[in-house]
Amino acid sequence: MIGTNKFLCYLALGILPALGFAQDKKDNPPANWYNLDYQADGIMGISTEKAQELLKGRKATPVIVAVLDGGVDVQHEDLKDVLWTNPKEIPGNGKDDDGNGYIDDVHGWNFIGNKDGKNVDQDNLEVTRLIRIYEPKYISVLPTTPLSEKERREFVAYQKMITDYTSKMDEASFGKVNYGRLKDNVDAIAKAIGKPAKDITKADLDAFQATNDGQKMALRIAKKELDNGSFEKFSTDLNEAVKYYSDQVDFHLNKDFDPRNIVGDNYEDASERIYGNNDVKGPDAGHGTHVAGIIGAKRKNNIGIDGVSDQVQIMAVRLVPNGDERDKDVANGIRYAVDNGAKVINMSFGKGYAFNKKTVDEAVKYAESKDVLLVHAAGNDGQDNDIEKNYPTKYFTDSLDAVVGEAKNWITVGASGWKLNDDLLADFSNFGYRSVDVFAPGVKINSTVPESKYKEEQGTSMAAPVVAGLAAMIRAYYPTLTAEQVKQVIMNSVTKVDQKVKVKKDGSSKKVYLDEISTSGGIVNAYKAIAEANKLLSSKK
Repeated sequence: MIGTNKFLCYLALGILPALGFAQDKKDNPPANWYNLDYQADGIMGISTEKAQELLKGRKATPVIVAVLDGGVDVQHEDLKDVLWTNPKEIPGNGKDDDGNGYIDDVHGWNFIGNKDGKNVDQDNLEVTRLIRIYEPKYISVLPTTPLSEKERREFVAYQKMITDYTSKMDEASFGKVNYGRLKDNVDAIAKAIGKPAKDITKADLDAFQATNDGQKMALRIAKKELDNGSFEKFSTDLNEAVKYYSDQVDFHLNKDFDPRNIVGDNYEDASERIYGNNDVKGPDAGHGTHVAGIIGAKRKNNIGIDGVSDQVQIMAVRLVPNGDERDKDVANGIRYAVDNGAKVINMSFGKGYAFNKKTVDEAVKYAESKDVLLVHAAGNDGQDNDIEKNYPTKYFTDSLDAVVGEAKNWITVGASGWKLNDDLLADFSNFGYRSVDVFAPGVKINSTVPESKYKEEQGTSMAAPVVAGLAAMIRAYYPTLTAEQVKQVIMNSVTKVDQKVKVKKDGSSKKVYLDEISTSGGIVNAYKAIAEANKLLSSKK
């Protein structure tokens, strides 16, 4: 599942956000902060601009970066000049000109649509899909019921799933009802004031006479928001919250909902490769377009934002719905990207359960054999990934889930903020001494969204493309370096931080060093990475 949601923390406490949704505007980072430099700007960016100075005069070849996500708006003003275009495919002729099995795959492919152009939008969480499989078999099982060893493992896993599912449904139902009520009251207030949301002021709210307790609470929250933002922004955030929890209840956690028939593939056949369509935007390309912009939105064009890499071609591979991605699609997305020339693959998605991990493992090994670097978001649950899984993972496992190997072409990325203090680690970011490799900017990141617009988002989904962009930069200017070497360059050049950061561990807040919660112990740094690449090449001569 992709993205993070600002309302979750309040539901975890079982209360509505009486303290408001927004953060103080005075506590916002500069525009394009993830590209800035701490020494020059006092901001914990990755020193992209400083790195570009080092690269001046050096020849480069654009690197294809595949964005495996929910879709990319290929018409965006800041992306249309940095797209991968299949050189052997004739657009719109309805033929598979290059013989790769995919018709009119001009800018990529969509694995969650059908040949008639219909697309999957909403889907379940993986835990919902697994319960749908196991429930008929295990719902009536007792602790004394005779089971084989395999069945016993499945039953124990099923019990854990039910606990998790019930917790998620309780939270989602609470959110849908309570944010829905808040929205109804806010809408009623706006209607009574008689102004468009963008024109409603605090004075309008002060003058409004609430007629019930619900309106009184809505007024308190709205006034708080106007201290730091606008009524329109508050209303938009509230609508997003209602949709988020409604989607959870109606689709993601709904055991009776299964949209896979839309695709028309044989879902049980994980070896099936050819299905889908060429609509790489799909019905909701907000997340994927945002990710693509961070990687490579055209630099120095006086439009929008500057991506990390100035030598990139974005390949769009749509496989993530609103809900959890499916392992078959992830595996096929990796293989498609590899077979069509991608040298870096960004995967800003993840889930707590796997349906067919073996299929994904085989695809990761295939990418490794073809020297392709995979960059994966660590996840937004504030959890220790060494303990709680966030699939897919860099670890290969056997049928008993025992680790039997590790991908050398894989980087897992947690999220950091712009201030060098104990809040440097994003409070939502997953971490892990063994399972998370590096951290990168992922808080309040402004980037591209559909229809040539821009929006601020946050999550490890935003941190991963910062690293993917850096990897593309290195591979463009240092093409002889392998995927494994690029990973080591990035890992060896991180900015170490000699102070503790706040993290939630064992149910309480603690302070730890970054090298206690990640493999590299630092935040990626483009300037240092370029210097490290130069040093590595010099040592090889």
